[in-house]
Order: sequence, then structure tokens, then C-alpha cells
Amino acid sequence: MTNKGLGCSKFTFAVYLANTPNMLEYQGINSVSSLVTGEVNAIGQACGNGWRKVFNVYAKLLYALNPTDFDFAQRAPTWQMYRDKYLLQAGSETALLFSPPLFDANAQTIHIICGRTYAKQLLASSELKANLIWLDEEFAIDTAKRLIVCPYFDYRQLSNIKIERLSVMLSQLVNNTKTKY
Repeated sequence: MTNKGLGCSKFTFAVYLANTPNMLEYQGINSVSSLVTGEVNAIGQACGNGWRKVFNVYAKLLYALNPTDFDFAQRAPTWQMYRDKYLLQAGSETALLFSPPLFDANAQTIHIICGRTYAKQLLASSELKANLIWLDEEFAIDTAKRLIVCPYFDYRQLSNIKIERLSVMLSQLVNNTKTKY
């Protein structure tokens, strides 16, 4: 198996979605392809508000992370500028993948599956081998695999308060702290 999606081929921060943008150029993705400046906006324009929300929430999450643990927010003065100039581009270390997580590539990679339904689909089909501990109806974690399941990247599902919770979980995950999530 291979990773399939958009972003930096040397990613350390991977977000997994069940669907690809509904544009011809993204239908046959068979590797990880870096976006270029303006492409996030073009996908949002062509595919609608749902994809704009995915990119916005992804950038807001990266920007909300503790700068002691992650350097994404240090690359741009606002999350909007980060989204437009760095997100999913070469060298960004970020990826948006449309294939199940592969855990053997880089043990330091953070994996986030968007949506409980997608995570449960992957588990049921045996495409995901993980020991998820469900913290509540929306969040689950497998600390050994550096994997978190969270609500879908949409403002209503992953609100600012939930982005903050997720950012704390991610810091605890990278620091191997055993505090309550």
C-alpha cells in the first residue's frame, strides 16, 4: 500500500479523509502530490464551501498548536496566510490523505482521522489496525500509533473549542504525557 493524497511527500502531520475533491485532476491520485500557491483556493472555488472549511479548519488547527511542540504557526503571521502559502505544499510537512493510515513509514508522524464514521469504516474493513480508546462520542486515540480520531474538519463539527481540545491532545501525544485527554 502507498499513501495517496495532497501535500508534502515527507509529511509528519497527516489528516485522513474519506473523499477526494470532486475535480478531474484529483480522481486518480496514486501518490502524495504537493499543492502550489493558489491551489487550495482553486479547490475551494471549484468544489464549494465544504472543501473551503476543510482547508480552513486544517490551517486553524495547525495554527492553534503549541509552538513549543509544533512550528507551523511560526511560518506565517495568521492562519489564513499559513493556509494560502504553506498548507499541503512542498516542505510543509503536512498531508491530506485519501488512503488508510500507514504507520510504518515514520514513527514520528501524527495521524488524524476526520470523523468517527470514517474511522469505524476503516476498522470494520480491516484497513485500519489500531487499538483506539474512545474518549467520548467524537474523539479516540491510539497513543502507540500517534493516531487521533476527531470530528470532521467542519466548523460545526470541529468548533474552535474542539480545535483547542485537539491541540492539547496533540501536544500530550508528542510529549508522551499520560494526562487525561
